[in-house]
Amino acid sequence: MDLVHPTCAGLDVHQQTVVACVRVGSGKTVTYAVRTFGTTTQELLALSDWLSTLGCTHVALESSGVYWKPVWHILDGHFELVLANAMHIRNIPGRKSDVNDATWIADLLAHGLIRSSFVPHEPIQELRDLTRTRKQLVREIAQHTLRIQKTLETANVKLTAVLADIMGGSGRAILQALVAGERNPDRLAALASDRVHASRADLVAALHGRVTAHHRFMLKLHLTQIEALETAVREVEARLGEALAPFRVAVDRLITMPGISETAARVIVAEIGFDMSRFPTAAHLVSWAGLCPRLHESAGKRLSTRIRSSNPWLKTTLVQAAWSAARKKDSYLRAQFLRLKSRRGPKKAVIAVAASMLTAAYYMLKDGVDYRDLGGDHFDRRDKAKLAKRLIARLHDLGLTVEVRAA
Repeated sequence: MDLVHPTCAGLDVHQQTVVACVRVGSGKTVTYAVRTFGTTTQELLALSDWLSTLGCTHVALESSGVYWKPVWHILDGHFELVLANAMHIRNIPGRKSDVNDATWIADLLAHGLIRSSFVPHEPIQELRDLTRTRKQLVREIAQHTLRIQKTLETANVKLTAVLADIMGGSGRAILQALVAGERNPDRLAALASDRVHASRADLVAALHGRVTAHHRFMLKLHLTQIEALETAVREVEARLGEALAPFRVAVDRLITMPGISETAARVIVAEIGFDMSRFPTAAHLVSWAGLCPRLHESAGKRLSTRIRSSNPWLKTTLVQAAWSAARKKDSYLRAQFLRLKSRRGPKKAVIAVAASMLTAAYYMLKDGVDYRDLGGDHFDRRDKAKLAKRLIARLHDLGLTVEVRAA
């Protein structure tokens, strides 16, 4: 097997220790040097000095939780770093130890058998932390809202039956009045806005419940948490605006695509960056995002075409955007969704739309161009003969005979 990196190192990273193995190959002679370091900043600097002393040029480490990040930041700029997926570098079962793991990683790196994972630049990493934190905070707000609904149901207050959003203006006013001790359904119904579709009688009937001191305590607790979380979301969004300043052009360009909102564009830039040279082709990016069928064949048979697990932050955002884009009338994405939905079902169709949107985002960021829609009649224009044949066959199935002539 060809030797790609004569002097390289493999790191087995843990929470408190890093086992480093430097592999030095000279002809047929291979020597190993193994040392264990701590994960404090001083220990990691000592690790960097030790690797430099031995003439190491390339370093590989596996992505273990968040423990690899401090090591990466210390060694970045001094060595050629390779972040390996733990699933791709599994060792042979048996004889498992930290030293053997580090040695195995060094051997794989020396022969060029490790595929490096995508690690964005530090500004993109900071942007990624902000977008992911914002999504987690929004999820927590939704969870507390569900707990409020559960408390209201326990108190037999059917607020969700008359209000579309109990955390809107009318809902909050009623909830705050309940916390303050108001029990009169007429007075509570009077707090609702004139824009509420439910009638006054329905509001009074829905607000006639049995609210105890325990229910008021629980409602106050969840409302306080929601207010704190909403304040945190506003702070994160303000910080996002500052962090997005260097990438504002990329975000504005992505918004031109149907289904992509400001929030979705932020997530896309935070997850894939703006430098598309990190991905050889658009297909590599779609595969990295887990939006294409997996390759699983044996004995000439295709065993599975399920999409694999991958980046959940990017995939979920693109799927949500794809559902929105599929409702855009007279657009290519809607035509693609309807075309695949009739044969493969809505779930697979929306995954295909999400993959198309990511492909378009790749070329938009790579070439610096805005989105250009192919039109809702793209597939009809692409293959008129095939469409005519299908429609004639459909009419024949309905018991009709037609004669086709060119217009």
